Amino acid sequence: MLTRDELQAKADEIAWFHSIDLGQGVRTKGLSELALRLDQLPDFAGSTVLDIGAWDGFYSLLAERQGASRVVALDHYAWGVDIEARDAYWQQCAREGRLPDHGLDTTKFWHPDLPWKRGFNFAREVLDSKVEDVVADFTTVDLEELGTFDIVLYLGVLYHMKEPLTCLERVRKVTRRVAVIETEALHLHGFDHERLLQFHAGSDVQRDFGNWFVPSIGALESLCVAAGFSSVKIVAGPPSGVPEPISRALQRRIRGLRSGAAPPPSAPTQAYRALVHAFV
Repeated sequence: MLTRDELQAKADEIAWFHSIDLGQGVRTKGLSELALRLDQLPDFAGSTVLDIGAWDGFYSLLAERQGASRVVALDHYAWGVDIEARDAYWQQCAREGRLPDHGLDTTKFWHPDLPWKRGFNFAREVLDSKVEDVVADFTTVDLEELGTFDIVLYLGVLYHMKEPLTCLERVRKVTRRVAVIETEALHLHGFDHERLLQFHAGSDVQRDFGNWFVPSIGALESLCVAAGFSSVKIVAGPPSGVPEPISRALQRRIRGLRSGAAPPPSAPTQAYRALVHAFV
């Protein structure tokens, strides 16, 4: 058995996204501290769970630790794509003012030996976990072969999808009870009840060319219902704060413009992370 220092040293050799508790007071040094609280998640006890886009397996391992009867971690992109090389290419595209060829993700930047699955494998071994792994693209995997699950986790994935409704329809097909959907979202103040999808072909969302559609909470609810879920519970919705008002000087200047001389200012927007539970 590894000592605490040996375990920490081995963990530090791996690039992690989440901070995972490996026991003995050792935690992985994740790039992101973005993590849902237990009270934002359904009760995993006795349930079967599918974690789509599992990456290092943070939520897969959490579900198992909370008593799930079976957990399947599904990923391919985070495990097989050379993110560092892809990012360098994306930065070059940004400098040159052109869009990247996303087909290179699974050709030029793809490593079939899945070197970036190392963190998941390491955490599973250290924790003596029984979480199952499936290497597949959820948009194309055979859903009949994958099966259905009481709880489906779709966290931080939706806004990376070019066809959000089609993807949520696939999530619905593998969900027996509830899907937990977390995504980048937007709130337009003054348009609180509009169902809007903001489209991005560039890298203006988190400097990431892989982000496509950012929904308002109304759009996210509607997408879930259109995908076949019977009801939706908002767990984390729009922020309560109101952005700074337009200055009086700017308001006077706008009023002084002749009609049609300039477009009105767009609605103040705020980005946030939305979370819903979509029930079958």
